[in-house]
Amino acid sequence: MVNYRRTLVMGGTYFFTVVLRNRRADTLVSHVDMLRDALRQTRLRRPFHIDAFVVLPEHLHAIWTLPADDADYSGRWRMCKSLFVRHLPRRGWAADARRIWQPRFWEHLIRDEADFAKHVDYIHYNPVKHGHVGRVADWPWSSFHRFVRDGRLPMDWACAGEPAGRLGE
Repeated sequence: MVNYRRTLVMGGTYFFTVVLRNRRADTLVSHVDMLRDALRQTRLRRPFHIDAFVVLPEHLHAIWTLPADDADYSGRWRMCKSLFVRHLPRRGWAADARRIWQPRFWEHLIRDEADFAKHVDYIHYNPVKHGHVGRVADWPWSSFHRFVRDGRLPMDWACAGEPAGRLGE
């Protein structure tokens, strides 16, 4: 078995990709309310800040900043995944809900402001990249809308195509 080495930095900011086993499923968007609740409960028990987020049908991307005295993002993802799965039988899931997620996730420690900006752009452009929408603003499950409300991005951001420069991941 491969020995995974995770970068652990107290108070670090990390980019994540978390994926369902079934890459053709729409589980995350069809049950986005349960995902939001699982994230909310996880944040109440194990605080962290969500800097950017996008939910696609079968995977999600996020940037989290952990508390200054904490580096346990794996425990937070384990809790979030578990809380999400616990709700599925109530929604009529007949399949083995425990096997819904891929067992691991991908993480990247954000190195600096340029790296952060590159990964935020990647997150916000991802629904267009995967062909779900033609414009970033048309995807409802993205922190892009918060960035627009906060005045950090215009509503027509990336309407002319992929943002300049190499995007994250």
